[in-house]
Amino acid sequence: MATSVAGTAPATASTASTGSTASTASTASATRPHRTARYALLLGGLTAFGPLSIDMYLPALPVMARELHSTDTQLQLTLAVFLVGLGVGQLVAGPLSDAFGRRKPMLAGVVVFAVASAVAALSPSVPALIAARAVQALGAATGMVIARAAVRDLYSGVAMARFFSTLMLVTGVAPVLAPLIGGQLLRWTSWRGIFVSLTVFGVVLLVVAALALPETLPRHNRRSAHPGRIARTYAALLRDRVFTGYALTVGLAFSAMFAYISGSSFVLQHTYGLSPPEYGLVFAVNGVGLVLVGQVNGRLVGRFTPRTLLWTGLTSALTGGLGVVVAAVEAPLPLLLTPLFVTVSSVGMVGPNATTLALADHPHTAGSASALLGLVQFLVGGGTSPVVGLFGGSALAMATVMATAAAAALLVFALLTRAATSGEIGRIDHQK
Repeated sequence: MATSVAGTAPATASTASTGSTASTASTASATRPHRTARYALLLGGLTAFGPLSIDMYLPALPVMARELHSTDTQLQLTLAVFLVGLGVGQLVAGPLSDAFGRRKPMLAGVVVFAVASAVAALSPSVPALIAARAVQALGAATGMVIARAAVRDLYSGVAMARFFSTLMLVTGVAPVLAPLIGGQLLRWTSWRGIFVSLTVFGVVLLVVAALALPETLPRHNRRSAHPGRIARTYAALLRDRVFTGYALTVGLAFSAMFAYISGSSFVLQHTYGLSPPEYGLVFAVNGVGLVLVGQVNGRLVGRFTPRTLLWTGLTSALTGGLGVVVAAVEAPLPLLLTPLFVTVSSVGMVGPNATTLALADHPHTAGSASALLGLVQFLVGGGTSPVVGLFGGSALAMATVMATAAAAALLVFALLTRAATSGEIGRIDHQK
């Protein structure tokens, strides 16, 4: 890909140059408030598959380790496998959605998610649970990648950045409520009941999406599903240094959060003695911070460039990560929770802006670009999750991984996306 992702003006120009009446009508209709709210709820539900499947069973991990006669590290593999599955699944689902449209692959993915969730609920051992989680991730990945691609179908420029911030409000509710729901479910049922509830969620969303989510990719904008064509598309995206830079930036930033997700259940419950409901409350507070920062970001887009906001979010993540390292040495719990809150909340600013800048210049391969973005994000995150456990699962181990990932994200952003000048980014702010 010869052009830079940051060069967003060509994205709008190429979108306009299609001369597609259907595409124009689709974009225009998406700007209506009631349509925007409907799309946010539906697409937010699809992207919620990931957070719900990750966060909901976190309070149950210590209990699951006892009942399944496994170690903490083995249980953390169920999270790592899910994260890797999310990345690989998106790599397949993205090109398929570019070739066959968004709707049919999305519905198939929801069916896979629901069935795999039911199998996970019946798993008799950790290996069986890991296998079920891998398949569950493939279904969840389809919904997540198609949701991002559909946003790129419907919006561009500042409108896209604002919608991703709106989506952060909807999807942010999932990590806020998931641990609370998981903790409360443990009062009335076992950890298996958590996966049963995920099965029910999948079935409900399947019905709603089948009835209310339209096709967003016109037939004349679809691309061949030939493996050679798909390989060339991915190769072009990987050659785009700026796209790769933004993908790695968001992946590393999310890996800091995944280190917190995979390690916090054991650190806060084993080391600091929190109960599952108390842990769920702490997790929810951090989720609220992520949502609030995402909404602040949506209001700031247009006043400041996405690149400036991304820089701010990355700096905040690094500052919070370093604070977690200092607090993890000897500080009491309240002093640890404050920098944790800063680090997790910063993702609400990093995610929308990095995603917008990465997808901006790829309107005709939105599914593949979204897939590669998700692959990098979850492979990096999936690789980070077990590291916390391998280094003892202590508060200092979790903090060190978080700070290292945040520092790497800021470094990659500074080095690989330098071609995105203020003039180029300025053009995205005039696409309203």
